[in-house]
Amino acid sequence: MTTPMTPEDPTLLIHAYVDGELDPANALEVERRLAADPGLAAERDRVLALRAALSQHFPRERAPAALRARVEAIARPRTVERPSWRALAASVALAALVGSSATYVALGPSETALTKREASPTQVAVLDSHIRAMMAPQAFDVASSDRHTVKPWFNGRLAEAPRVVDLAKDDFPLAGGRVDVVDRAPAATLVYRHRKHLISLVEVPAHGQADAAPARRVSDGYNIVHWTEGGVTYWAVSDIGAGDLEDFVQKFRTAPIDQ
Repeated sequence: MTTPMTPEDPTLLIHAYVDGELDPANALEVERRLAADPGLAAERDRVLALRAALSQHFPRERAPAALRARVEAIARPRTVERPSWRALAASVALAALVGSSATYVALGPSETALTKREASPTQVAVLDSHIRAMMAPQAFDVASSDRHTVKPWFNGRLAEAPRVVDLAKDDFPLAGGRVDVVDRAPAATLVYRHRKHLISLVEVPAHGQADAAPARRVSDGYNIVHWTEGGVTYWAVSDIGAGDLEDFVQKFRTAPIDQ
């Protein structure tokens, strides 16, 4: 049963919304409030930025080696042919431990946490910007399926015009664009659609850097492909399959330069 929200303490609702603690009906109501109240939207962005900073600078510690050894000793069966009731009881205890919130501390950080810990600040900023955009009522500041509308919009907002191509014929239509902040500098972000998914393509100036072939990474369930070409590092982020994202990157890179 859905409990309607009360009008008190809207800031607390933002925290619940960011933590995924609201049911779908109340989450939609919060999204409506965010669209209508710039102050609440700013609070949401502040909470997301704080979470990202904490995750980057204060990673969770692995459990002490002694504790890990004790857990492994409990889990190790004493006999293979006929396990004793003590071994069975230990297995049940371990299952309860794994299913509890203590799992993270006892068994160490997950693969996703390690990936985020090892990620560069640029990758973290690009991914966080994509996630914030997906939570917003609209993932772009200028909406269009025509590059001739999107590209001029960046004039006056960025020192250099981004490369904008229309890939509608390849099932990657251009949906719009926005300006993100990456490495404390504004960066052009193009938003493409692929069926029901969105792709954020961030263009970060990289003057003096050598060209680099595309490299794929995975973080928090999102696929990321980045490469450097012509003094620009491109970051493509989406929840689409890795193959689809690599296909998008290949189509973007091989599009005619005058597009």
